[in-house]
Amino acid sequence: MITRRQAAQYLDIPLEMAAKHGIPARLEQAELNELDANPPAWLAQSRANRTGKRPVWVQLECAVCGFRETARPKKWWPGFTFVACYDHSDRELPEVPAGSVRSEYEGVGSRFTGIVDVPVNEAN
Repeated sequence: MITRRQAAQYLDIPLEMAAKHGIPARLEQAELNELDANPPAWLAQSRANRTGKRPVWVQLECAVCGFRETARPKKWWPGFTFVACYDHSDRELPEVPAGSVRSEYEGVGSRFTGIVDVPVNEAN
């Protein structure tokens, strides 16, 4: 059985869209394959409207422990150099590259801090 969230990720649509268009809370892989192979009009339209500029789902992976999570990217997220679980100490993180400054963004996914390392000459 596949959850609605997994189906939304597979079809690359928002979870809200999946619920709105009647994708059940749980479905079989064969049902999902059928939806993907023969999309209803709403799914075909969604795919046709895709500009490719912003992904619907992203895979987050902790640079320290490797914990993974699929999440919906937020408009405020910059291009992260890497993400790490919020409970890792600073000394566990990869070192800041020489000549760079580090910014941290809390609240990424369910448990991550997003890290952006920018060369000093680009930071200003």
